[in-house]
Parts: sequence; structure tokens; C-alpha cells
Amino acid sequence: MDVRYPFSAVVGLDELRLALLLNAVDPAIGGVLVRGEKGTAKSTIVRALAALLPELAVVPGCRFSCDPAAPDSSCPDGPHPLDGPVALREARLVELPVGASEDRVVGSLDLERALAQGVKAYEPGLLADAHRGVLYVDEVNLLSDHLVDLLLDAAAMGRAHVEREGVSVSHAARFLLVGTMNPEEGELRPQLLDRFGLTVEVRASREPRERAEVVRRRLAFDADPASFAARWAEGDAALAARIAAARAALPEVVLSDAALRQVTSVCASFEVDGLRADLVTARTAVALAAWHGRTEVVAEDVRQAALLALPHRRRRNPFDAPGLDESQLDDALAEGAEPPEQGPDDDGGPSGGGAPEPGPGADAGTSDTSGTPDTPETEMIMGDSGGHAGESRGEPHDHREGGAAGERGAVAASQPYAVKPLRVAGLGDGAAGRRSRARTADGRTVRSEAPQGRVSSLHLSATLRAAAPHQVGRGRRGAGLELRRDDLRQSVREGRESNLVVFCVDASGSMAARQRMGAVKGAVLSLLLDAYQRRDKVAVVTFRGSAAETVLPPTWSVEAGAARLQQLPTGGRTPLQAGLLQAAELLRLERVRDPRRRPLLVVVTDGRHTSGGDPSRAAALLRHAGVHSVVVDCESGPVRLGLAGALAAALGGEALRLDELAAETLVSVVQSSTVRSSTVRSSTRRVA
Repeated sequence: MDVRYPFSAVVGLDELRLALLLNAVDPAIGGVLVRGEKGTAKSTIVRALAALLPELAVVPGCRFSCDPAAPDSSCPDGPHPLDGPVALREARLVELPVGASEDRVVGSLDLERALAQGVKAYEPGLLADAHRGVLYVDEVNLLSDHLVDLLLDAAAMGRAHVEREGVSVSHAARFLLVGTMNPEEGELRPQLLDRFGLTVEVRASREPRERAEVVRRRLAFDADPASFAARWAEGDAALAARIAAARAALPEVVLSDAALRQVTSVCASFEVDGLRADLVTARTAVALAAWHGRTEVVAEDVRQAALLALPHRRRRNPFDAPGLDESQLDDALAEGAEPPEQGPDDDGGPSGGGAPEPGPGADAGTSDTSGTPDTPETEMIMGDSGGHAGESRGEPHDHREGGAAGERGAVAASQPYAVKPLRVAGLGDGAAGRRSRARTADGRTVRSEAPQGRVSSLHLSATLRAAAPHQVGRGRRGAGLELRRDDLRQSVREGRESNLVVFCVDASGSMAARQRMGAVKGAVLSLLLDAYQRRDKVAVVTFRGSAAETVLPPTWSVEAGAARLQQLPTGGRTPLQAGLLQAAELLRLERVRDPRRRPLLVVVTDGRHTSGGDPSRAAALLRHAGVHSVVVDCESGPVRLGLAGALAAALGGEALRLDELAAETLVSVVQSSTVRSSTVRSSTRRVA
């Protein structure tokens, strides 16, 4: 028997524990998104939660876990009688793997019955399995966007709808949705972030004693799981009883007008989009009151609910780190606690008489929390979102390269801006994304074909059409079809792939002297923002002094990319060969890791190479590897050496002068090179 790590044995992570418990009390809150660094027990604590949930009464034999007291009237396995038999079972923890298909998530046509018996039958997916339980998605940020949309739609509506392959099914799908993610591996879109009820940032403790206790308990569990779990069984039983009691008390909790004003005041103060934040904050505050055994929501409930429900909804763009200004939160709570101003025709408030009741702020610290050591005193854990250190707006830079006089701190980037979509010519075969046309497993079906080997995605209707003319000749008897290998057809799907855009940026003293870095950084940040939206990878290689380095490895993490680009220093000599070799090595390694992702190399330089060897051999290496390249010529002045043009010729790419381009046009250059369209190139030059 699989023994899970006990929930009550988890050390620290108070805020995460509270968020999960509140969703167990009221799943309508909308689930939890757990953001944090690797190795912080995110998965362990989520898996431990399922053991705390109360047993479920289900209709025996129902694949959709219908409640006998209130069965789903449209259940595919129904109808179920109200006075029918009852079975008890534990709440399920259903884990959705990153590589799951849409069929596995929402369900599909039961092919075995369709082909053998000639009937349409629905085979449930993971959403049906998770009904009235916990649906856990590890690394939710790596899940395909369309699958995340399916999950969040089902979680929000409480139902799953399947319309495909002649099957039309709707069934209940109410579950506690928990997603975990490491922000370093990429972010979720703001629209998807908003669909999670609560979010928690977790990080490993920096206190040696607490870390030692974590290791001690984990080693004890690994040595004897059953014995360790038995030692913590009493604590888990107490938590399970408290969840059941809070669930029962939830309908009796009163959200007064004063508390509701505080909720709406806080959400308005932080300018969150829409009203989902208000609803989630209100539900969380009510669940907090029930969890603490109170019958009315108080100001501290609203404050704690806001700290859990609002941080991820404050992101206006991917460069914004989630978090709340707690002093602003306290001001909003105080403002919401004040009675609303009455107009000349008011009779004393919405209830029709008397003075408006005072806010509950005066009672915020009077709740009795004794005897509940597992209740955390929550303090929001936020990443450092401070300014960019090292940005300098001092005296003009010395134009000489090399030496201490040629060194300077980071140059501030220009503001990022919206860019036109990049498109790689032809039909690729890369990882699913939102960029270029490609064969994918998740796109729309454009045609069918006979499989070459194993069938990867059966095209049912095409298979049936291929088999139909031969049924008489094969002596078909009964409802089943007579199928042969030659009848099988598989779907050819076309969608979008993601690409890898690599910037090789000259950060030497001449670039800083001519004040090019601000515009270049702004263009790279803009492409990084666009890559985030379209699921691309972006990498940045810089060269200065006597060496080159990869300042941004291939990544989807826009926060990490923005921080590193802003802090990029400039100055020193120009080792162009080293920069090209570093880019070639990065692409070589990435080709091994992800051979189907097509790259584009953008070299931003004036073509000088005052340090290191001749860059022509490195350029030939990139050309022979089939890398598409663009050289942005940063040379200026009345006398031009044409070095960037020579470099572009060696790369087999295109050279364009930076003084012909605004920062926006740099993006258009990348686009025009990618699509390789002369019409777009000529249009871009006319705009410039």
C-alpha cells in the first residue's frame, strides 16, 4: 500500500497549508497555484491533502462519482434514483501528467465498443475521475495552453463538456484544482493566472534548524513510512475533523455589508481586472471565518484572504513580479471600514434605517485561535521586485575600448512594446506553441493519411470510410465492422510551433559610447514579451572585453530574462569571434536537447573584432549548421568600414544598418528575415 507523507508532519509552509485547507473547506474558491523554487515539497504537501478530505458517498457503479443525495440529472451513467444504494470511498487525488492528451483529460469515444459493437459510447477522462476530489497538475506552466484552458473552464463551471467525434456529453466536474510551477521554467499567461483562486509563493527556509528538521523527518519517513505516518495520524485526524466542521459551518457564516465593503475596497484599490477577485476574496474570507470557528467575517479574515487571492492578479505584464504592498492593503481596509457617505435622499444605508454598522476592524484581533497550533500567522512571501541596480545616467562614456576607462554599469533598456508576429517559413515539426505553422499533436485536423508504422492518432471517420466499401466482400455479420490493417487512417494535425530566438549582442565600449544598448535591450525585451505570449524560447549571448557569455540561457522565464538584461554591463574590447562561437555552442547544445525547435540568430554589432581571432570561421560554422541569421549593423559616422556586411555574408544572412532602424524596426527585421518575404522586407524599409 502506498503511504503518503502526513500533512501535519510538513515543516513550515504555513501559507500554503492554509490555502490548501481553505480550498478543502470551500472548493468554490477555485483552487491553488503554488509557485516556488524546486525542492520545496510542493508536490509532497499536495499529495498529503487528499488523505484529509472526508469520505464520499457515491452511487455504486457510477463512473462519475455522483452523490446519491443529489445525483447529476445529466450524468451519462444515469438516471440515478434518489433512494438507491450508497457506497463510501475515499476522495481521489488525480494527477494530470504534463504530456497528457486532450482525449485523456476530457474523455473520448470508446473505440473498442464503437468498432466491435457499432455503438457510440463515451469513455470518461481525468476530469470525471477527479469529480469531488483533488486534481493535481505538477508543472502546470509546462502544460499545453489549450489543456490549461480546459481544466480552468471545468473548474470554474463545475462541468465538463465534450463535443467530438459524434459524441456529445456533459457531466459534473467539481474538484479542488492545485497546480504547482517553478517560475524559472516559464510563466502562465495572466488570463490563466486569474482563473486560479489563490496563489502562494514558497521557498525553502533559510533557518538551519528548520532545514535540519525537514531533513530529519524526511529521512525518518523514507526509512519506515508506515511507522512515521502512524506517529502523525492523530494530527491528520484532527485536521480532517476540523475540515469537516468548517464545511458544516460554512453556510452559517455571515459576510456583513461592512466586511463586503472592505473586500471591494481592497480589490478596487489594487485595480484588479474584473470581479473574479472580489468573489474569490469574499469566499476565502468566509472560509477563513469558518476555519477559525467564527460565525461572522472580521477584518483580519479579509486581509488574509486578500494576501492569498490578489498577488497573482496584479500582474499587468509578464515583467511584473506578483505581490502586494501591505501598507496599501491596510489603507484600503481602513477606507473600506468607514461608513459610506449618505446622499441627500438616503434613509440610513442599504438596509433602510439606522446608521451604517461599523466595520469589523475593531474586532480583528479578538478572535480566539488558541488550541490551533497548525493555524499559521500568514506573512506574504514575495520575490524581490526592487529596481534595477547598477543603472547609470552619469557622464558620457569614454569612447575608447579596453581598460578601466572603457567599463561602465548597466544601461537602462527602452520600454518594451508590442511586436508583429514572427513566422518561420514552411511547415515545421517543433514543439507546440503559438508561433509558426507546424505539424503538432494538438492542432486542428487538416487531413488523414495511411500510417507509416504505428498509428499515433486514429482518424476514426476516415478509417470507417476506408473500411465501409469492403464489408460485404469480407462477409460482415452483425453490428461489428470487419477491419484490417490497411483500413487504418491517422490524423494529420496542423497547429503552431514555438521557436528559439538567440540574440548575440555586442556589449563592448563602442556600443555603449554610441548609446545603442538601450534600444537593443528594449528590442530584446519586446521579443521576450512576445515570446512569452507565443510560447517561444529566447536566449541572449553577449561579448565584451576578452570573452563571451550566455547571460540568458534558452528560457520561457520573462522575469529572469528582464532582470538579467537590465543588469547587463557594457564596455571593453570586442571579441566578436568569441560571441559567435558561444552562440554556436548554445545552439548545438539546444539542438541536442530539443532537435525540432528551429532557431533564428540575430547578431547586433558594428562588425569590429578588436580582441580574439578572425570571426569568419565561426560564422562559417553557423552557416553550415543551417542557422538563419540577421546582422544588425551598429556602425555610424561618415566613414564606414562595412565589417558587419562582411560578417553577414560569411553567415549567409542579411546585414541592415541600425541608423536606418528604430527599435520597433529591429523587430520587423527579425520578422522579415524569418518569413523570408521580400514584400515584407521592402515594406519594413519604407516604414523605416
